[in-house]
Amino acid sequence: MKTLQKISLCFFALSLVIPIGSTPAHAQSLEEQGKKLFTQKAVPACAYCHSLKHADSMAESGPDLDSLKPDAPTIENAIRHGKGEMPAITGLSDEEIKVLVKYLQSVAGQADKK
Repeated sequence: MKTLQKISLCFFALSLVIPIGSTPAHAQSLEEQGKKLFTQKAVPACAYCHSLKHADSMAESGPDLDSLKPDAPTIENAIRHGKGEMPAITGLSDEEIKVLVKYLQSVAGQADKK
């Protein structure tokens, strides 16, 4: 809940300085990078097992991330070490893992808001 409040506050602050209708380049870049990591670069690809509406992923073998809405430490731990049947994810740098965690934190559950 506190994370959502912080994100909302950040977007509110940005709305005061960014004209309506424009999107911060960094936010757009984070979503594009995160989506690519989720759908293509991670080995195995997250989208192979997990559903996430933002990434157009409808996989069913792993948890639906829109419903689960995991917190950042849970996401990072699962990526680095695996969890249950999920293997550790390879092929990502520390920076890419951070981007993927931020991406999932920002988009997981968006399907509920529409």
